[in-house]
Amino acid sequence: MTARRKVATALDHSALKDDAAEPGKTRKPIWRALKGPQGQAYASCADVIGYGGAAGGGKTDLACGLALTRHRVSAIFRREATQLTAIIDRLGELTGGRAGYNGAQKIWRMDGRQIEFGSVPHPGDERRYQGRPKDLLVLDEAANFLESQARFLMGWVRTTRPGQKCTTLMTFNPPTCAEGRWVIGFFAPWLDDKHPNPAKPGELRWFALVDGEEREMADERCFVLEDGEPVYDFDAAAFPADRILRPSSRTFISSRVSDNPYLAGTGYMATLQALPEPLRSQMLHGDFRAGLEDDRWQVVPTAWVDAAMARWRERPVRGAMDSLGVDVARGGRDQTIIARRHGAWFDILICMPGAETPDGPSVAGQVIQHRRDRAVVHIDVVGWGASPYDVLAGNGVQTVPVNGAAKAAARTREGQLSFVNLRAQLWWRMREALDPNSEPQIALPPDAALRADLCAPRWRQAVTGIQIEAKEDIIARIGRSPDRGDAVVMALMATPKTGTRRPTSEAKERSWMG
Repeated sequence: MTARRKVATALDHSALKDDAAEPGKTRKPIWRALKGPQGQAYASCADVIGYGGAAGGGKTDLACGLALTRHRVSAIFRREATQLTAIIDRLGELTGGRAGYNGAQKIWRMDGRQIEFGSVPHPGDERRYQGRPKDLLVLDEAANFLESQARFLMGWVRTTRPGQKCTTLMTFNPPTCAEGRWVIGFFAPWLDDKHPNPAKPGELRWFALVDGEEREMADERCFVLEDGEPVYDFDAAAFPADRILRPSSRTFISSRVSDNPYLAGTGYMATLQALPEPLRSQMLHGDFRAGLEDDRWQVVPTAWVDAAMARWRERPVRGAMDSLGVDVARGGRDQTIIARRHGAWFDILICMPGAETPDGPSVAGQVIQHRRDRAVVHIDVVGWGASPYDVLAGNGVQTVPVNGAAKAAARTREGQLSFVNLRAQLWWRMREALDPNSEPQIALPPDAALRADLCAPRWRQAVTGIQIEAKEDIIARIGRSPDRGDAVVMALMATPKTGTRRPTSEAKERSWMG
């Protein structure tokens, strides 16, 4: 896809008209943007602006400046409440004191403006701010937030004030842990060096939610969906308002300490230069490829998943389908996922919103539609999966019920360690299959959400064997269910098709490609 390129130009900040002043009068600006990246970000017309990369580029000042000059109702968030102190102090410097600040409510009112300060240290805390509209949302150090928290808070960026621009500003340095990698996917055209159509700093791109999945669109035109595809030529009067989709614009602008003249001569540059790697590359150069370290107990190393996705190529002729893994939606934002495996090659995942698969027959119908070559269906029967299993099995489809709490029947490849339950065995099999020393090497479709899912679980050595982090704990940590990863893990299972010879040993079971 070739997106139309559009780059915002910097404003002349020699004098800013404050709409809180008397009509027709221009007063001395309370804040001015620096020339360069900060000025470009201040002038951007994007709905969502990503800003930062390296340290010292004026991220906090940009947030304060927008709240003081451009917006009426602002909300500035940090993950932890104690981290808000520096922002409040900086606003006090800019305004000459703390007049109008209510520390108990964490709300600052001045000149007809309101600035609220919030924090969401735990998953679910974001719901405390539900239904509170604002025309500026700032997520300072956004990589410390969960993606689910960020998207939830963005849902109340709105205004009824005519002519008021609504903006979400995300400031951040390169993430240092797996949970923060979502910002790279969110701003993929600018930050992901594997993106097929890279964007320039400040360039606008448009995104819309299509069938529950975010999709980059060609431009800002409104559209409706017909058979899952966008249609731009339509009669607006013939569709209800909620059927007409309007893409939102997004951009990212990088900054460094060298862009901030106020830090010149302070010694801060030398401080950043003295940092150990990879922190030096992250904070000095804004290198998003540096320092992305896995948790020491991560089940599947990120590098192994990346290698499997780099091997993937579209196949006009796929060969026989061997297995399907089905993870059934449990309502809310969850999706029903169907993973299809052809030997060592996994096809693009089938992802359906939970609303489209409300019962067992509907899930079973989707599975039958996508099944080929008598492939064995492996379905999670804990919870909502029991009903579609009954429908599939009742219609003669070879279906294997997967209960992660069941007893494990195998050991690790080396034969040294056992597993606490079947779920631990299946996830460890995925680890072994992705090991660079394994043969054959599997190929996974490039999918940022699948990558995150496969890299999410952690493990520990229990008395009874290897134990994988409970799904509920993963959801609490990353803010969503790892449905895609679970489906792919089940699709890896090597159940022989009915009528074929069963493996006679554990070694043959592991030779699942043969």
